[in-house]
Amino acid sequence: MLFKNLAIAEQENDTLISQHFIRVIINIGLKRGVRQGDTISPKLFAATLQNVMRTLEWENMGVKIDGWQLHHLRFADDIVLIAPNISQAKRILADFDRACGKIGFQPNLTKTVFMKNGLVSHAPFTLNGTNISECSSDVYLGREINMMNDLAPELCRRKRAT
Repeated sequence: MLFKNLAIAEQENDTLISQHFIRVIINIGLKRGVRQGDTISPKLFAATLQNVMRTLEWENMGVKIDGWQLHHLRFADDIVLIAPNISQAKRILADFDRACGKIGFQPNLTKTVFMKNGLVSHAPFTLNGTNISECSSDVYLGREINMMNDLAPELCRRKRAT
């Protein structure tokens, strides 16, 4: 911390500040983000992610359900991207990665997985040269999901947990 321009005058053995001007220069080494446990952290993340999602032009992407285009689901930092085919899935993921990169976000590719139904042929799925793992089921928001919507694995998982 650096203090400058502090003028002090002495008058009858008392110290008075004759000039009410203090310039404080504080050099703070800022880094990106806030601490993970900070109460503002999830709010800032959600607001920032909302702005990222608004920049994406996905009006005709995803799958149509009851007249609505569904291309993603998100809760906090858990995001599901939805596409009807592998080429659209690759484009959606690349668009998302590019938009995140503009603000310093980077998807964790070691935690990123993709699921496909039996109608989609085997095809490697990569982003920026990194292979994205394929899985038959995954836990999303505490519930095991799979492409067959089979509840048996989830029920067994919950039974084991009790």
